Amino acid sequence: MKAPEEAELCFPHINTSCRRTTGPYVETMLTYTVLSCITILTVILNLLVIISISHFKQLHTTTNLLLLSLAVADFLVGFLQMPLLLLHNQGCWFLGDVMCGMHYFLGFLVVSVSVGCMVLISVDRYIAICNPMFYTTRVTLARVKLCVCLCWILSGVHGSWILRDVLKQPDMYNTCYGSCVVVVNFAEGLVDVIVSFLGPTLIIAVLYLRVFVVAVSQARAMRSHVAVVKVERSQTVKAMKSEIKAARTLGIVMIVFLLCSCPYHCFAVAAEAAMLGASSSVIMLWLIYLNSTFNPVIYVFFYPWVRKTIKHIFTLQILQPGSREVSVM
Repeated sequence: MKAPEEAELCFPHINTSCRRTTGPYVETMLTYTVLSCITILTVILNLLVIISISHFKQLHTTTNLLLLSLAVADFLVGFLQMPLLLLHNQGCWFLGDVMCGMHYFLGFLVVSVSVGCMVLISVDRYIAICNPMFYTTRVTLARVKLCVCLCWILSGVHGSWILRDVLKQPDMYNTCYGSCVVVVNFAEGLVDVIVSFLGPTLIIAVLYLRVFVVAVSQARAMRSHVAVVKVERSQTVKAMKSEIKAARTLGIVMIVFLLCSCPYHCFAVAAEAAMLGASSSVIMLWLIYLNSTFNPVIYVFFYPWVRKTIKHIFTLQILQPGSREVSVM
């Protein structure tokens, strides 16, 4: 009678072991297959974006530097966080308590970095469209690099503060051997929702509302003057259209991010203490991590240079001398 019970344990030879949460075989295998494909797709697509922006000199712009930081965070989600969530799907954790704490810390880090990059991108688009005369002087590569570094550092500080007790004692919330559970109290959870969701969402919404109001007025102005001035302003009109198109594409990225993030943060607010590692929170984490898959897909559909650089990568043209100087815009 004990054999079936022991088969359900994560560690059959340890009496204090946690039990597996198993479901129907077909459903479990289908879930693992789908999530594994999503994980592989996330890693490959974000790696292609990282290689593209890093390799081609024409793409070394301030906006693309922010996209590069976002792609690195998304790549870490696919390369580290998603596989670890796959291992934790049946309620068993085999990598020890220290890795459990680091797993959740990295989760807070990459999500906070993604949010920070979204805010920086919205500021970048705001200046580019609403104050184009000052863009080249205010938004420089040196300043953007500094902002990206601060974003990663502050995100690490934020995650360390939220998980300060867990990082000191990784097994403090584990009820059995092989468990990986972290409890975020209401106060810390509220701060996280404000810093990682409500505050950035308000900033992004205000900036993009202003951006699209200005973009609409500029589009009307361009249509009214296009028949009068064709040669002198052709480059200006083309540049402005490019800026507006970039703002629209990045606006779609923002909307997808908000849709993926809302359920998790609503869950965190509704619960007095969010238990990360429970089955419900794992589903929420998968949803917020799916944003890392959607981002490069959006780039592929809306940025022609992404498709061109991917073609160069797969045909190994980037290995040829002088490939860094190739025009991909």
